Amino acid sequence: MINKKVFVAGMAATMLFSACKTKDLKMNTAKEEVATNKKIVVYQVFTRLFGNKVTTNKPWGTIEENGVGKFNDFTDQALHEIKDLGVTYIWYTGVPHHALVGDYKAYGISDDDPEVVKGRAGSPYAVKDYYNVNPDLAVNPANRLQEFEDLIVRTHKAGLKVIIDIVPNHIARKYEGKNNPEGVKDFGANDDVNVEYKRDNNFYYIPNNHFEIPDNDIPLNGEKNPLVDGIFDENPAKWTGNGSRKVKPDQNDWYETVKVNYGIRPDGSKDFPELPFGFDQKSYPEHFAFWQDKDVPDSWKKFRSIALYWIGKGVDGFRYDMAEMVPYEFWSYMNSAIKMKNPNAFLLAEVYNPNEYRNYIRLGKMDYLYDKVETYDKLKDIIRGKSSPDGLSDIKKGMSDIEHNMLHFLDNHDEQRLASAEFAGTPERGKPLMVVSTTISTSPTMVYFGQEVGEAGNEDAGFGKPTRTSIFDYIGVPNHQRWMNDGKFDGGQLSDSEKNLRDFYKRLLNFSINSPALMGSFQEIQTANRQDNAGYDELLYSYVRWSANQKLVVVANFSSEKTSEFDLKIPVDIILKWNLKDGEYVLTDQLYQKNAVRLKVNNGEGRAGVTIAPSESFIYELK
Repeated sequence: MINKKVFVAGMAATMLFSACKTKDLKMNTAKEEVATNKKIVVYQVFTRLFGNKVTTNKPWGTIEENGVGKFNDFTDQALHEIKDLGVTYIWYTGVPHHALVGDYKAYGISDDDPEVVKGRAGSPYAVKDYYNVNPDLAVNPANRLQEFEDLIVRTHKAGLKVIIDIVPNHIARKYEGKNNPEGVKDFGANDDVNVEYKRDNNFYYIPNNHFEIPDNDIPLNGEKNPLVDGIFDENPAKWTGNGSRKVKPDQNDWYETVKVNYGIRPDGSKDFPELPFGFDQKSYPEHFAFWQDKDVPDSWKKFRSIALYWIGKGVDGFRYDMAEMVPYEFWSYMNSAIKMKNPNAFLLAEVYNPNEYRNYIRLGKMDYLYDKVETYDKLKDIIRGKSSPDGLSDIKKGMSDIEHNMLHFLDNHDEQRLASAEFAGTPERGKPLMVVSTTISTSPTMVYFGQEVGEAGNEDAGFGKPTRTSIFDYIGVPNHQRWMNDGKFDGGQLSDSEKNLRDFYKRLLNFSINSPALMGSFQEIQTANRQDNAGYDELLYSYVRWSANQKLVVVANFSSEKTSEFDLKIPVDIILKWNLKDGEYVLTDQLYQKNAVRLKVNNGEGRAGVTIAPSESFIYELK
């Protein structure tokens, strides 16, 4: 959703946000068990854009002018190359059928009003039918669900797992469940529209009022369309997706969506059973058992049915949009049901309030949350010259009990591209950020398609503007298209610098998914090296990672201008933990296998002479 973070930051005191907070559950903050399996790498693809070969890139271009990618563009070769990059999961973004400006009436799909659609291609977070997929993505729209099921099979054949979106907080203003399984009624079908709130209503209403279209820029950039008439038939009006109760939402509201009711009364109180004290320590089977005899709101049942439908299709997990706008009791109910069907399901939630992280992990039974407002924001501030790397150690310490659950990323569909002028400035300046983001914790790493070849999001797509690759328009992604090379997926059109960048990502990601130390222990050595260490610049950051059979020293240089030379200190307590005797050892960089330094241990303290170039990083392994 556009302006998502700005909205959430201002929500802390509002009714529906505070309704999700723990009021009387005292949380147990004991250290959680860390998984011992291999590190996970998620590759997010904006499905509509991935396979698009058209390079016209006309602002507000039509699907015919600017092109669109299809499910079938994810060929065996494309999936092999993604797997070979060091990826374990693909998040196919924008798969469920969402509102868009296009004519699919021949397939039984009604037209969407451009006045309540963002852009021309539409927002993937305004879902129109949860039991089918976006017709734009199919070669034959009548066969679109089968084409996606075939993609699931191809993805699994390539050794990769599949994630798709579920957007629980809101749906498209013109939701039409035309593909509901037998016995599943549409959202709102049984609602009492004469009241603002009733527990089993799917929506909140503004009785006796018609919805009014917000004062936006002219839809479709002024192009004539018979549905652009200043009217959208919604009577009574519903609350808007971000919680706005206005009959006429503001243009910055999520006006293309309506908010789903989960049993939170308009005053913020909960109208459903709450989890008993101590359930933060209970397993998902115990959570599942708790809900079996409970009466829950209708919207809970509808979204559980949606999730289990896609699990039944072979989807391996979900990314939940704006999960913190939905109470964690619902997540306990839904996620435990998913885990009972697939214990290995991958459940990732978009949550931005650090005070709520543990609730959504332990009470909501989420596997992973975005580490956005801590690690991501810190790294962005460092590379933009607004902060020192030293604070990374405090962030890591503050989340030590949940560090495995906090997914790391530097690029996604909501954020400014890593290589954009407003972030790192160049893809090369993003390299040390990527090394630290990938290796500092046991959590999954996420890469957004095109990031690995330096995509900067420079296009004015129409509704979507530069620095972010638009999720609302038909557009091409130039650097990615050069790697795609007209469907050969061999990087044939990449420049040398883009090839080198992709090689860097390939080395880093493959190392990460095969490193036992990165699923082991962490200790920062930043403090020891920042104190009285000549040559250790303030834009350097260092730490160690280790397991029973692998010991690593990571050093990153966030400066894009300065080469640093210094004796890296390995403190006495780490030498003891590693059981190293006085003497000399070899540290060899695992990214390129070209840099090796000698670690000299004397009187129980280690020293290694390091020379590190601008934007360079080393992952040294003790041999």
